[in-house]
Amino acid sequence: MTATLTPEDRKRARADRRKRTSLFTLLTAWLGRPLASFHLVLAVFGLLTVLGLVMVLSASSVVSLDSGSSSVYTVFKKQLLFVVIGAVAFWIAVRMPLRLMRQFAAPALAVCFGLLVLVLLVGKTINGTTSWFVVGPVSFQPIEVAKLALVLWGAHVMVQKKALLHQYRHLLVPLVPVALLMFALVMMQPDLGGTVTLIVVLFALLWFAGAPMRLFGAATIGGVAGVVVLSLNEAYRLDRVLTFLNPDADPTGKGHQALQAKYALADGGLFGKGLGQGQSKWEYLPNVHNDFIFALIGEELGFLGCALVLGLFAMLAVVGLRIAARNIDPWIRMVAATLTVWLVGQAAINIAYVVGLLPVTGITLPMISAGGSSIVVTMFVFGILANCARHEPESVAALRSQGPGRFGRLMKLPAPDVYNPPQKRKPARPSTPPRAAGRREPASRRAGTAERQLHERRRTRRSVPVPEHRREHRRSARGRAGHPRADEGGRH
Repeated sequence: MTATLTPEDRKRARADRRKRTSLFTLLTAWLGRPLASFHLVLAVFGLLTVLGLVMVLSASSVVSLDSGSSSVYTVFKKQLLFVVIGAVAFWIAVRMPLRLMRQFAAPALAVCFGLLVLVLLVGKTINGTTSWFVVGPVSFQPIEVAKLALVLWGAHVMVQKKALLHQYRHLLVPLVPVALLMFALVMMQPDLGGTVTLIVVLFALLWFAGAPMRLFGAATIGGVAGVVVLSLNEAYRLDRVLTFLNPDADPTGKGHQALQAKYALADGGLFGKGLGQGQSKWEYLPNVHNDFIFALIGEELGFLGCALVLGLFAMLAVVGLRIAARNIDPWIRMVAATLTVWLVGQAAINIAYVVGLLPVTGITLPMISAGGSSIVVTMFVFGILANCARHEPESVAALRSQGPGRFGRLMKLPAPDVYNPPQKRKPARPSTPPRAAGRREPASRRAGTAERQLHERRRTRRSVPVPEHRREHRRSARGRAGHPRADEGGRH
């Protein structure tokens, strides 16, 4: 039997439908505002920054004590300092004209290559990789800046050669050789995590440039073969692959880190144990404040905390691709899309190896893991995304007509530039080279010139009316010569 609804139930159902419709209408109207993308980038940026600081504070207290410090805030203070520097980098990236970034992309890439070579010579080895410049208490990884330089320069090259990208030699050169050289320098450190991120950047550039699918298929086969060769070349890489395939084979040795990450996620449950109450940071899970901070989030904040992190990065993916789709400048479109894929792809790889879906690669979780150069460069990337959002055509029109807005006045942001597409050059008409003095023209050319002159004289003669007395004179001359007249042609 079907239950009958009372009039009050029908009223409540209609009210609920109207409420849902009104909420959807309000959300759609808000997303249609000119600066909606800019505000969404600011919201994701702020939430990830706060969440990262809170989790680093919770995860690094034990690490600070184990390092010999008398304070549990040593690592957190260092991270807070880098966040302040990153906030300045974010502000600079939002204010800087995008055309300047594009102009200085090639010099920045050259400087990054110099730093990658220099770090192999004078860099400090930490955790088995010679990828750090250390000056006092400050450390810096040049690979983080090299990723950004490759994005800006690669997008510039792809846009400049847009009309020729259907040819493989223009699609692959010079982007792929430059990227492969960078891969080689990074693998000499060796830094597998940095190489994987560079591969993500290269694939994103080729994808948004319109490369065919067969190219990605061939690149995937080559990448798998390269991973196999690199894994067999170094013992620690082979151990990571074997541990991924069978983590229970050595639970207290090589598989310890992967198993402890899963235990921390399982212990958190739905709501977690609470901030600061996680047990994995008490030397059960190594590098919990760096590579495996997502496991601590699951332990202390539970499934809801993990869902919050996943939701923020999903929102970043949607907003970044929205910015790319709503811009008309092809360079801005490619930069925004590639930066979005870089950040979201790096987060996906980190979360995947924490939960056991990929082998451990040592990639940090953007904006959340502890790290100096990583957090500063990532915040600069968010500033570029916010700058790209302000260059959407609707945003440019609103900011130039109505003023900078609340956040623009607070951050003292200039009005964005209007996009002017490059003018298409008209092909120049070929000019006849001057003839050398004393040199005769060829006979064929002289004959052609004479014909043209004769044709021109005849055309001019036909266009000029002949006087009547001249016509009579011509007719009388033809009659005296015995020729039939023009009006008697055919009658003999």
